[in-house]
Amino acid sequence: MNDLAGKHIVLGLTGGIACYKAAELCRALVKEGATVQVVMTEAAGQFITPVTMQALSNRSVYTSQWDGREANNMAHINLSREADAILIAPCSADFMAKLLHGRADELLSLMCLARPRESVPLLLAPAMNREMWAHPATQRNVAQLRSDGCTVLDVGSGDQACGETGDGRMLEPNELLQDVIAFFQPKVLAGQRVLVTAGPTYEAIDPVRGITNLSSGKMGFAIARAAQEAGAEVTLVAGPVALSAPRGVRRVDVKSASNMLAACVEYAQAATIFIAAAAVADWRPTVAADQKIKKDGSGQPPTLGFVENADILATLAQSARAQGGEMFCVGFAAESHDLLAHATAKRIRKGVPLLVGNIGPATFGQDDNALLLVDAAGSIEIPRNSKLALARQLVAEIARRMAH
Repeated sequence: MNDLAGKHIVLGLTGGIACYKAAELCRALVKEGATVQVVMTEAAGQFITPVTMQALSNRSVYTSQWDGREANNMAHINLSREADAILIAPCSADFMAKLLHGRADELLSLMCLARPRESVPLLLAPAMNREMWAHPATQRNVAQLRSDGCTVLDVGSGDQACGETGDGRMLEPNELLQDVIAFFQPKVLAGQRVLVTAGPTYEAIDPVRGITNLSSGKMGFAIARAAQEAGAEVTLVAGPVALSAPRGVRRVDVKSASNMLAACVEYAQAATIFIAAAAVADWRPTVAADQKIKKDGSGQPPTLGFVENADILATLAQSARAQGGEMFCVGFAAESHDLLAHATAKRIRKGVPLLVGNIGPATFGQDDNALLLVDAAGSIEIPRNSKLALARQLVAEIARRMAH
């Protein structure tokens, strides 16, 4: 899946040591299906050569407004009209000030000023020293640029080339790639607050053993990413998984079903959509031993008592906010057989408007899946695809249902 297939990105480079990251970013954009036209300022050429960027973009690099390759000698017009977006990475403090005042004394700033603002968005990835970033003038410029319609991306924090540590680093290439991909996704959940659960839970038997399952959390994490891309404010309640949180998503780590229930009840107070994608343990040991349970030589296993865990989905679906229409609840059913029958029964039993079914053994730990959407009107099959692609389709279905 190439998320940027068919997109043409003008990648602008201004003067800064972060130009070295622009090389990897260019390569990542191309790998994701975009065509990339690089435009560099004279200062950028002090940090990285046009030859490098040409090799990575497979296109000649533009550095001068007087470039004679354009028949009409208007590179600033032609290049901007061809773009689906202009991305300045790195964007220096000086260049942001230049954009703010509409100065256009070289090709890149001229192109930004001349672009059709309604059809060619401008994305800025700031990169500078921490004191420069924190300076009131820079912060005023950032606020005004956003007010003018530019998308000013976040900055990273950490070690800087000058030897200092703090905010102002340009984001890493993969982070910028995710931000660009998210920018182009339809904002069908703009203004919504989404709560997602993901992964397994772990119920302790003793300090070293417990009951869990094979859920990797990949589907829930993909849903959280898709909801964030769609413009929602997303909180992800995650069981014990080895996954990084999607960009822009607030992550809450939990361990047991009881932990997950408590977190969900808390964050559901503000949620407008609840998606229960976690594979929550139905049972837990009645008592968790304080010390490791040892073999006693009898050959007989210890006797364990179990108690049923609270039903997180049913609890939230029966809450006042859900019953009053303030929170739309979506459940998941991971079955081993008879998916439609089990998913239909579970939807009715849980009292949710939409239930998503899948075959657990065929999806746990995998990067792809197939879904069955079940509601009061019947069922819809979504064919096997990457979990992110399925998550985006699910988000679109949720948005469509909420709109009606």
